[in-house]
Amino acid sequence: MNAPPGHVYEFGDFHLDAAKRLLSRDGVPVPLTPRVFETLLYMVEHHDAVLDKERLMEAVWPDSIVEENNLTQNISTLRRVFGETPGSHHYIVTVPGRGYRFVADVRLREAHEGPEPQRIQEPAIEPAATETERVASVSQPEHAATSRSFRPLLLATAAVLALSVAALFSWRGRTQNPPVARTKIPSVRIVIPEKSIAVLPFANLSTDKENAFFTEGVQDDILTALAKVADLKVISRTSVASYVAGPHRDLRDIGQELGVANVLEGSVRRAGGKVRLTAQLIETRTNTHLWAETYDRDLADVFAIQSDIAQQIAAALKAKLAPEEKARLDARPTTNSEAYVLYLTALGTDDEIAAEQLYTQATALDPGFALAYARASILNSKISGSMTGDHRAHTAKARAQAEEAVRLSPTLGEAHMALGLCLYWGDKKYDAALKEFEVAAAASPNNAEIYIYVAGIDRRQGRWRESVASFERAMSLDPRNGRIAFNAGNNHLFMRDWPAAAACYNRVLQIAPDSVSPKISLAYLEVFRNGNPAAGRRFLENIPAASDRDGLLAAARWNLAMLERDYAAAEKVLTDSPLEDFPNAGDAPKTFYQGCIALARGDIESAQRYFAVARPALEGWVRDDPNDPDHHARLGLLYAYMQRKEDAIRESRRAVELEPESENAFHGPYYAANLALVYALVGEPDQAITLIERLLSTPGAASYPDYPGSITLAELRLRQEWDSLRSNPRFQKILAGPEPKTVY
Repeated sequence: MNAPPGHVYEFGDFHLDAAKRLLSRDGVPVPLTPRVFETLLYMVEHHDAVLDKERLMEAVWPDSIVEENNLTQNISTLRRVFGETPGSHHYIVTVPGRGYRFVADVRLREAHEGPEPQRIQEPAIEPAATETERVASVSQPEHAATSRSFRPLLLATAAVLALSVAALFSWRGRTQNPPVARTKIPSVRIVIPEKSIAVLPFANLSTDKENAFFTEGVQDDILTALAKVADLKVISRTSVASYVAGPHRDLRDIGQELGVANVLEGSVRRAGGKVRLTAQLIETRTNTHLWAETYDRDLADVFAIQSDIAQQIAAALKAKLAPEEKARLDARPTTNSEAYVLYLTALGTDDEIAAEQLYTQATALDPGFALAYARASILNSKISGSMTGDHRAHTAKARAQAEEAVRLSPTLGEAHMALGLCLYWGDKKYDAALKEFEVAAAASPNNAEIYIYVAGIDRRQGRWRESVASFERAMSLDPRNGRIAFNAGNNHLFMRDWPAAAACYNRVLQIAPDSVSPKISLAYLEVFRNGNPAAGRRFLENIPAASDRDGLLAAARWNLAMLERDYAAAEKVLTDSPLEDFPNAGDAPKTFYQGCIALARGDIESAQRYFAVARPALEGWVRDDPNDPDHHARLGLLYAYMQRKEDAIRESRRAVELEPESENAFHGPYYAANLALVYALVGEPDQAITLIERLLSTPGAASYPDYPGSITLAELRLRQEWDSLRSNPRFQKILAGPEPKTVY
């Protein structure tokens, strides 16, 4: 094996020391037989490459002739070690008819000096003699980036999406920051696969600047085509978007920042019915040109050009193309050139409404254009997921478009991704959605967005470690996407892994130093880690008020002031805010928060007056959308503040019924935490504490302090809402102890 001496590989929770022949997880050695270890080491050294079974067997048994079943058993053993389950492969993926691929994000670090960790004296893990190989066609490492459905995290994520000039859950954001605004992300040295590539923005050479959208669409389509090749690692659109075309691009630096060995540059000139497209493939470390071509064709041949470029690049990088991959690259999505131009223009625009109209026009010209239906469906699902108010029209349209795309092209990956989103966000049918995402990822294994969606389902189904692996996979394919890093940070926060959350938020700031949401998150971590809301407030002092377009900064300052019990400061935040609906744990009238301050001060009469003014709005939300658990949880809390005990418990229990933990391990604990708070407020201490004792070790019960039901030890100690429990011996015991370890 050729692992550099003095280094260890890291992936997920695992450390692999090649020199010491040791695999460990969270510092605990994992015993493996020599051949299983050799199998793993070879796959890690050649991660992100498809390894033929013959190649693997020659590497592991160089001087022996062995049957394929030996390798199969080794792979099965490693999957048991990694905790892989059918349909959820985050480390090793089977590529049907080819071999295997190690897909976890691999980092190379300096080995720690000092004595070798003590090995556990127990038998090494042997391959199971009777276990058959678990075959999967796709890696299953949020959403989707998903964040919680309650309003503040939607708003926080939307704020980070400004990095990519796209709304929440966009399948491709666009970070058009000027080069001077881009900062390098210092990190451990990444092992860069030779067959890795970034498709940089193409130069628009057309005299008509409106063709910029067309040019971006051409680049996007080439990138999408390359992403279908399993033997390549292809960086996603968001991460390359900031490297605008021009002579200032330093390809060596870009290669290091994105973790790729190669980049593709190009230009597009469109005039009338003709198009000239140039492209060149460059190896970044030596600035060597590996391939270049100029195409002068009719506009109708644009797709053929893109298909040829993708196949030429695959050949230049010696990437093997499976027959089904070549068929996907050769397949024409439409024979109508006008419809295809509309489609490319839609890909290039950031205006969601305009893009949706362009897709609709494209399908009107060619009713068989399955890819346009799929993209329109994805866009409508994203709009539905991020909007406030009645989203049913967009949801219905997304479903109809996805079903039409699948009907027209049953093997189209984008069609299955579109249908998966409908099942995931619209129907909450997580198993069915995962199956669709498996098909989509098999067709496009480099699509980072799919792994974000899978991460969201992972945690909803209680697979929190898998959700971390899914986010890591997405970040490796889209390393400069602040939205993914922010959501990964939130994921760690929900798991009470404060250091990992801080690392992700700092990563966002390295990408976009002026972003507000990660700074708010870091301020909140001062509460979680150190019980110090004053330090959190100081952290936010230097953020200019002009950057608080959504009121998130004001809400954070209000929350931290309330945790400090500095009610004068909290009241000043409300007075200074021009917003009437305050963006804190779900939009609510400002009078709701004024009532919270009055109640905390002991001014019961004023508090009830404020709450009475806020009540019609919250009750109206429940009437308008009775199946939204957020509305019931918020109304239940209001009733608890008003001491309407039966109403408070009824509404809070209804929220739990709509999103039970057994069906949603992500949202369910949040609503259970809300119920615990309501019990405390209405004089049911035993029921409240029983829930608290369990939720303190439950992932998902920890949230942002902008909702008082968040269950962390620091908040239980600080927040005045829990004051009624402070004389209870059970609660005192909780506060006196360390925070329990969260059980994943």
